[in-house]
Formats: sequence, C-alpha cells, structure tokens
Amino acid sequence: MIRSNPHIAPSDLLSKIERLWELSASKIRAVDSSFDFSTGSPVYTVQGRYCTVGWTEWTLGFHYGSALLQFDATNESDFLELGRTGTVGKMASHVTHMGVHDHGFNNVSTFGNLRRLILDGRLEASAWERNFYELALKCSASVQARRWTEHQTGGFIYSFNGPHSLFADTIRSLRSLALGYLLGHSLFEENDCSVSLLERLIEHARTTARYSVYYGEGRDHYDVRGRVAHESLFNINDGNYRCPNSQQGYSPRSTWTRGLAWIILGFAEQLEFLKCVPDDDLETCGGRTKIESFMLEAAKAAADFYIESSPANGIPYWDTGAPGLEKIDDYLENPADPFNGHEPVDSSAASIATQGLLRLGNYLRAAGPEQEAAHYWQAGLTIADSLFDSPYLSVEPSHQGLILHSIYHRPNGWDYVPEGRSVPCGESSLWGDYHAREVALYLQRIIGEETYLTFWGGEEQTI
Repeated sequence: MIRSNPHIAPSDLLSKIERLWELSASKIRAVDSSFDFSTGSPVYTVQGRYCTVGWTEWTLGFHYGSALLQFDATNESDFLELGRTGTVGKMASHVTHMGVHDHGFNNVSTFGNLRRLILDGRLEASAWERNFYELALKCSASVQARRWTEHQTGGFIYSFNGPHSLFADTIRSLRSLALGYLLGHSLFEENDCSVSLLERLIEHARTTARYSVYYGEGRDHYDVRGRVAHESLFNINDGNYRCPNSQQGYSPRSTWTRGLAWIILGFAEQLEFLKCVPDDDLETCGGRTKIESFMLEAAKAAADFYIESSPANGIPYWDTGAPGLEKIDDYLENPADPFNGHEPVDSSAASIATQGLLRLGNYLRAAGPEQEAAHYWQAGLTIADSLFDSPYLSVEPSHQGLILHSIYHRPNGWDYVPEGRSVPCGESSLWGDYHAREVALYLQRIIGEETYLTFWGGEEQTI
C-alpha cells in the first residue's frame, strides 16, 4: 500500500522537475535525430534506444506532443518548431485513422496541445493556423465517435480488436470527443443524421464505468472494489455483455495496472471537463448529478484500489495478479524493486496514475471533504517524488528514454530483458515519458500559481 507523505508539497518537487526538463531536452532531440520514422512510430526502448513494434500506430503523437510540453515548460523555441512541423507534416494520417481507438492520444497530444498553447497565450498564430488545428481536432473527434457499438443499455467506442471489444484505455481518448464538442462540432451520419459528440462521450464513459470497473457488489466471484478489466467483451448480435478479458494483463480476473491508471486519469479529467459543459447540454444524458456521480464513483474506486494494491512508493508492478509477486517478500510493504527476479514494475502506469490522483484530489477540494481530497492529492505527490528520482529518472545521456522501468506487453514478451536477468527492466516507453512530462508541467503550473493545466486550455476555462 502506498505510504503517502502527508507533508510533501508541490514546491518540494521543484528541483526534481527542473532536472527532469533538463534531461528531457536531450532525449527528445536524440529520438528525433536518430529514429527512422519510415519504419513506423517510436514505441519503447531496447538497450536505451527507441524502436518500433507493429501492432497499432498509437504513439507518434507522444513524440511531437513531448516537444510541445518541453516548450511549454522551458520556453525553448526549437521544441515548439519540432512539435509544430512534426504535427503538420506527419500527423494527418492519424487524424483520419479509422482503425484505432487512440485519437485522444495521437491528436490531442499534438493538434490539441498546439491549440491549447494558442489559447494559453504561449503561441502566436494566425487565425488560419488555429483553424487548421481545430479542423483536425473536429475530424479526429468524428472518426473516434464513429467507432461505435450499441449494446442493450447504451454504447461504446470499440477498440482495434473489433466491434465486440471495449478497452479501459479509451476513457482517456475521450479528450478527442470533448474537444470536438467544445468546438461546436457534431458527427454526421447517413441522411444527415446528427450525432452528439458529448452524448457519445458520456455514454462511452457510462459503459466503461459499468463494465470495466468493479465495485465489490458481487458481480462475479472476483468482484473486488476498484479492480479494472482491461477489455470487456460484448455479443454484437444481441448487445449482451459477455465477460471480462485482458490483452496486456495477466488474466481477465486480475488487474493490469496501466489499464487501472487510465481509468483513474480518464475519469478525473472528464470530471474537470464537465465543469465547462452547461447543465442543459447534460440533460439528455441523465443530468449533471447522475453523470458526475457515476464518474466520481469509478474514479474513486479505481484510485483506492491503486493506492491499496501498489508498493509503498506508488510504483506498481505490471499486474496485481502477476504470479511471481508471491515470491517477492512483502512487496506491498516496501518500495517497488525494478531489479527483482520475478515480476517487472511498470513505471508508465505510475506516470499516468500520478496525474489522475492529483486531478481527482484537486477536483474533490471543491466537491468533497478536505481529508478525502488530501488522500488522493498526497498519494499523487508521493508517486511523483519517487518517479522523478533514481532509479526511475533516466540520467544516462546515452539512454533515449526519460522514465525507466516501463513495460509494454508482458504476455507477448515484447519487452527487453537484459542479459543475466529474468524479467524486463531498465527501459522506457513513449507514453510513460510523455505522461511524466505532462504531470511535471501540471505541477510546475501549480507551483508557479499559473493557469491550471487542462487539455482544452484558456483562461476562461480554468479549474
């Protein structure tokens, strides 16, 4: 269980954040100058160098998005140019990619960050440039929303596995639909039938909360409050839910910790977004009270499970049911050991969950008891304190990754195992690095009492 430091404040992390940005700069440049983008997108490192793996193209936006975050944090103009030209030159196919559920990753990290920089006053751009980014975001939102499966009580954006498959990950890609809605856009179907992006966002979130998250209510024999199923399967002939599954976790009945982290961050961020939505727009989806209630219940359940099921420093092992955990003495009572011989840790799950816990804690400051808000806020700061330091912060100039000990796909055996070791360690992932940068920028703005960081941006939408 995470041993939260009740006394740590964001300002206590300032020196670590500054060091992170110093290291980050050279690593972004190294990847951009040495990676062969004709082979695909950089995904994860092998012996310290980024390489690709053929599955789906879901990570390129994290590379150019990282450059934009670097500029936002440090004002180094070459990173703005890298992120800007890379987005314009290489991200168009991702805007219209019909085969993935990852539009919120690729396109919000690039076109969305550029638009946010304009609204935050960090980027001077012509009206045409802003319109270009916004058009890309509108198209991305419609493509994402079009991947739609109806089931008996609602619907969901289906994963790249097909119309039967709901992934927990997609909750964070709802940012794409949220931006489309904020831009006044709708999806148009046959016969000019208009489909509300907001309604699809909320319905997908409702389905995710119902089927991906457990609440300890006896749903099945393994119903533990806060446990998360990576994949939920539906019969597309009659719309019935069938069973949980897992693509990247150990089993359908255990919890893959990166999927758990996506749930925490995705719901916490959507709760923040709902503050920008007028009450009238929420009435067709059940009303603000009901919508915020199910989102908050899912976020808190998953956050509590993460806190209870992670080692003392908040860096989790890759799956809460991984079979080798029983061989690690008191693994929940001690800081995670990335060099153990039984199961890998996944620092990328921590990068994602950290921000989710911080946003949830901040949201609850206005909506709930201060003690409850502090519970999540201090847990998030505690994890960040561990993540931004040894042995997770990558300080070697020859290593292109920023955050070490990330895992991509343990069941498929894709992750590099160093010679003489039995489990993967010492490598990085593009999503882990990106989300570490995102949470560093989030905290930097808190410390500097600047505009609260949101994916939509702008002073008028400060939380």
